[in-house]
Amino acid sequence: MPEHSRSRIRTWIDAGRVSVSGETGAAKRKLYGGERVVVSPLADPRATAFVAQPLPLSIVYEDDALLVVDKPAGLVVHPGSGNWDGTLANALLHHAPQLGAVARAGIVHRLDKDTSGLLVVAKTATAQTDLVRQLQARTVRREYLALVQGTVARGGRIDAPLGRHPVKRTSMAVVAAGKPAVTHYEVRERFEASTLLSCRLETGRTHQIRVHLASLKYPLVGDRTYGRRHGIAFRRQALHAWRLALVHPVTRELVQWESPLPDDFAALLASLREPA
Repeated sequence: MPEHSRSRIRTWIDAGRVSVSGETGAAKRKLYGGERVVVSPLADPRATAFVAQPLPLSIVYEDDALLVVDKPAGLVVHPGSGNWDGTLANALLHHAPQLGAVARAGIVHRLDKDTSGLLVVAKTATAQTDLVRQLQARTVRREYLALVQGTVARGGRIDAPLGRHPVKRTSMAVVAAGKPAVTHYEVRERFEASTLLSCRLETGRTHQIRVHLASLKYPLVGDRTYGRRHGIAFRRQALHAWRLALVHPVTRELVQWESPLPDDFAALLASLREPA
């Protein structure tokens, strides 16, 4: 079955979808010739990934061209490996079925699963093209609040290319051959062993803020991929997309939205402000 990868066939074997002479097959079973092997393939989850699902959505703004969503932490934006349903895309297709005619259900930029905050979605192909061009021209203003480990003395600008980690392929890293990435940051508030920063993206690379700040030895609180094992306990990376500004693709007016801190992030900051 050369059209299928070894890992895919192994998945079918482990799921009991392969029989040998009428018995459920095991991957370690030896074949001697003459056995009848029957394979009942599992459906490719990608074929049904973009289906409408009635999931809750927090919509900040909506018109005929676009909508702005306030995404909670824990929600995956786009179907992918390990998350083929229950995503923001599935919820969007239920809320606005016409998004089925727009590539990627109108999604033009993403937030990590455990990052909360604002995300814009195009409701038409024309609006999507316009928003993608704005992102490419770096005119969409995306601002985040980030709580990092350590005391940051002053704000600054990080200009460091990002690409796949040379060893940990599921992670990103600052690499010389990576794509250009620029992050601006300012100090908002200092605590005993942490600092609240306001970060603004010029580019939108995968895990950009998380990797850039970690490269300065100021990893995000709660970041299990790029952070520290010890420090302030938080169930996710302390990152919230709180402000979004862009040129409306139809009216050509500058529009802006803000999102308040979610309860968990606000409670974390309140605990840090309490006197020892």
